[in-house]
Amino acid sequence: MRSPDIRRRFLDFFSARDHRVVPSGPLVPSDPTLLLTGAGMDQFKPYFLGQSVPAHPRAVSVQKCARTSDIHNVGRTTRHSTFFEMLGNFSFGDYFKSEAAAWAWELLTEGFGLDPARLWATVHQDDGEAERLWRRLGVPASRIQRLGMADNYWSMGVPGPCGPSSELHYDRGPAFGREGGPAVNGERYLELWNLVFMQNVRGEGPAKEGYPIVGELPARSIDTGLGLDRLAAVLQDVDTVCETDLLAPAFGLLQEMAGREYPGRDGGEASTSFRVTAEHARSAAFLIADGVLPSPDGRGHVLRRLMRRAVRHARLLGVDGPVLPALTGRVVDTLGPAWPELERRRALIERVCAAEEEGFDRTLRQGSRLLDAELGRARASGARTLPGRAAFELHHTYGFPIDLTVDAARAAGLEVDRDAFAAFLDEQRRQARQAGQVRKGGAVARRDLYRQVAARHGRTAFVGHGTTAAEARIVALLNPSGEVAEASEGDRVEVILDRSPFYAESGGQVGDTGTLRTAGGALVEVLDTRPGLDGLHVHAARVTGGEIRTGEDVHAEVDAGRRAATARSHSATHVLHAMLRRVLGDHAVQRGSRVEPGRLRLDFAHFTGVDTGPVQTLVNDYLLDDPEVRVWEAGRAEAEAAGAIALFGEKYGDRVRVVDIGGSSRELCGGTHVGHGSQAGPVHIVGESSIGTGLRRIEALTGADALRHHDREHALLAELAALLNVPPDQAPGRLRQRLGTLAETRRRLDGLRAAERTALAARLADRAERLPGGAWLVAEIVPEGDLRALASEVVARHPGAPGVAVLGARTGDKAALVAALSPGTPGRARDVLARAAAAVGGGAGGTGPVANAGGRRPEHLEQAIVQAARDARDLLLSTP
Repeated sequence: MRSPDIRRRFLDFFSARDHRVVPSGPLVPSDPTLLLTGAGMDQFKPYFLGQSVPAHPRAVSVQKCARTSDIHNVGRTTRHSTFFEMLGNFSFGDYFKSEAAAWAWELLTEGFGLDPARLWATVHQDDGEAERLWRRLGVPASRIQRLGMADNYWSMGVPGPCGPSSELHYDRGPAFGREGGPAVNGERYLELWNLVFMQNVRGEGPAKEGYPIVGELPARSIDTGLGLDRLAAVLQDVDTVCETDLLAPAFGLLQEMAGREYPGRDGGEASTSFRVTAEHARSAAFLIADGVLPSPDGRGHVLRRLMRRAVRHARLLGVDGPVLPALTGRVVDTLGPAWPELERRRALIERVCAAEEEGFDRTLRQGSRLLDAELGRARASGARTLPGRAAFELHHTYGFPIDLTVDAARAAGLEVDRDAFAAFLDEQRRQARQAGQVRKGGAVARRDLYRQVAARHGRTAFVGHGTTAAEARIVALLNPSGEVAEASEGDRVEVILDRSPFYAESGGQVGDTGTLRTAGGALVEVLDTRPGLDGLHVHAARVTGGEIRTGEDVHAEVDAGRRAATARSHSATHVLHAMLRRVLGDHAVQRGSRVEPGRLRLDFAHFTGVDTGPVQTLVNDYLLDDPEVRVWEAGRAEAEAAGAIALFGEKYGDRVRVVDIGGSSRELCGGTHVGHGSQAGPVHIVGESSIGTGLRRIEALTGADALRHHDREHALLAELAALLNVPPDQAPGRLRQRLGTLAETRRRLDGLRAAERTALAARLADRAERLPGGAWLVAEIVPEGDLRALASEVVARHPGAPGVAVLGARTGDKAALVAALSPGTPGRARDVLARAAAAVGGGAGGTGPVANAGGRRPEHLEQAIVQAARDARDLLLSTP
C-alpha cells in the first residue's frame, strides 16, 4: 500500500466515524513554548486545556512533525526520523479509551490488514483499564506489557496536557532482533500507534525522570499518533523508512550519486550515512518550505544542523559534488502532490540548499583536517574522550558543527566531552550578551545611555544583602531605541532604580529575578538583573500589566525561593573551593565559576583528574558542622592580611566585602550567601573534567536539587538491579559479567561467520575454470554476509596467478554484483561489471581490485551474470 492510500484510508476511516478532517499545522508553531511542531496534538493544545471550544468534538489530521531529540539515533536505527507525518485522531472531551483502542485495532487489522498475531500492546504500569481493553479486543496477556513514565506517559515536552498512553507495536520478526516484546527490542517490535489518554496537566521537570503532575484537565480526551513512515515500512515490507515510497526516490538518487548500492540495514557506517543523508534532506525541504532558514540559533540552527549533517555523511559516501539541491528536489517531486507548499517553495529550497552547502563545504574541508588531527592526538595519547575545548574551538573558530564532531569521534572510537563543550558555549554566549549590552541601539550607544543615567542619578544603591524586598523609584526606562518616558503592557524594557534588592550578575552568580509593582497596580516581571556602567543595576523586564513611568515609586520584590537556592549554591562554591585547596594544595585556586539556583560550576587550577568522592565528603561534613557565615567589610590590605582570598579575574575596590564560612573558607565576595553552613547542603558532585591545560572543572548540585539527583540515581540502580535480578550492591559485578559473556559470544559468532565464509570461498574456488590468462569464476549465490569479502577470498585461493571472481545475488527486489581481481591481474574490477550492472538497471562503482554494482531489476540477474562471464573471460584472455 502506497503512502497516498495510507493517508486516505486513515482519514476516511475516522471521517466516517464523525471526525472532522483538520489540515496540518505548520512546522513553526504559534505556541511560544515550542521550537517546532512535534506532534499532531500541538495545534489542539487550547482545546485540551479548556481555553478554547472546538467547532467539533472529534478531529482527524495528518500532521507534519519535526523532532531532533533522537537525532543521534537517526541512521543508526531503521525507524528514527527527524521529520515524519503523524496520522492522528482526537477527542476533545467526547470518547475515551474504549473507542480509541477499538478503532485503532480495527483499522490496523482490518483496514490495513496487519496480522493480529504480530501486534503487541504496551500500557502504563498503573493502567489496568487499558490492559483489560486490549484483552477484550483479542490481545493475549502475553503480548501486553506494562511500562513506566518514560515509555507510557506522554506530554508535549513542556508543561501542559499529558496523560498515560498505550502503544501498539508490530513484531517484524527474528531478523530484526531478539524476542521479548517492546520492552526488550524497539527495532524488532516497531512502535506504530501511540494512544494518549489526555487527562492530566504536567508541571516543570525532566521528561524522562517523572515530571510532576499538577492537576487534571477539564475533560478526559484522546490524542493519538500513528507514524506514516513506520506503517508504510511494514505495509511495503521494507527494512527502513528510507526504503518506503516516501523516501525511496531520493534514496535511489543518492545511491546513483555515490556510485554504490545501499548495503542494507546492517551495512555499518555506510548504511548509517545513506539513511542520514536521505532522511535529513527531506527534513530540510519541509523546514525551508515552512519558512525556516539556516541561522546560528533557534529553528534556523536546527535546520543548519540537519543540512550540515547530511552533507557530511554524503561526503563519507564519496559524493564530492553538491548533494542537497538534487536530493531535496527529488523530495519535492515525490511529496509535492501531498504537500503543495513544497512545490510552491521549490526554487527557494534549491537556492537555500545550494548556498548552505557551498558555504559548509569550505568549513568542512578546513574543519575535517583539524578534526582528524585532534582525533589522532586523542588516540595517540590513549584517551577515550575528545576534549570539549577542541570541539568548541572547531565549532566557534571554524564553524564545524558539534554533531559532526561527535559523529567523527564515534567512528574513531571516541566520545566528545559534551559537558565541557557546553560550558565553553555558555561562556561564549555570555560574552556575546555582554558585548551586546554596549552595542548601539539605533543611533544611541547603550554604554552612553548608562553613563548618561548614572551621571544624572548616581549609582544604584544595592540593598539586597539583608532583604529581598524594598521600596524604590524608577529613574530611567530604556528600550532598544533609547530612553523612554513610559512603557505599557507587553513592552520589554530595561528598568533603572535608585535602589534595588536585586543582585546584578557578578562574580559568577546569576542575576536575580522577581517583580516590580506600582501603587497604581502596574506589574513588571524582572527577567534578569545585570550590571550596567558606573554602578548601575540594569533590570531586564517585561511589563505584564498596566503602565509604568519614569519617576514612579515601585515595590521591588526578589523571587525569594530562587535567591535562596542561589545563595545555597554560592556558599557551597566557597566551601568546595576551600576543600579543594585543602586536598590538592594552594595552587588549586578558582579560575571561574557559575552559581545558579540549585547548581554550581567551579573551574580551578590543577594538572590531573581529581577523585571527587573525598572532596564531596569533606564539603558535606564541613557544612553539617553548621559553621557560621560571617560577613564584614574591610580595606583590601586588611582583608588579605586576614587570609581572605581574592579571586582570579575579579575587580575589587579599596573597600571589600569578606565572606567567612567557619574560618576555613574566607573570600572577597559581593554575592549573596546563607546564614549558616548547614543551609547550603547537601552538595552532590555530578562531574569533574579537564577544560584545558592545567584547568579542571567540577559541577555540582545543591540543596533539593542534590537530593532529587540522589533519588534518581538510587532509582536507576534499583531498576538495574531488578533487571539483573541481584541486590543493588552486586549489580555492577553482574553487569560486567554479562557484558563479558556478550563480548565472548559475539567474538565466537564472528569466528563462525568467518569460517563459513572461508569454507564457501573454498568451494567456489574449486569450481573456477582455467584459461591461458588465469582462473575465473562467475556464479549466482544465495546472499550470505559480505559479498565483497567473499569474492576477495575466492581470488585469494589462487595465489600468485591472475584471477577474476564475479558473484551475483538477489536481495528482495534488487540485484547485487561484486567483482574481485587477484593481485597482478591487469584491468579494473569495475570494467568487468560495467555492462552487467546496466543489465540490472544500475551502475558499477569502485576504483580498486574490488568493485560492486546493483540495480532494481533482479529478473535480469542471470543475463547480467552471463555478461560478466564474457567480460571476465575477455579480460583474462587478453592477459599477456
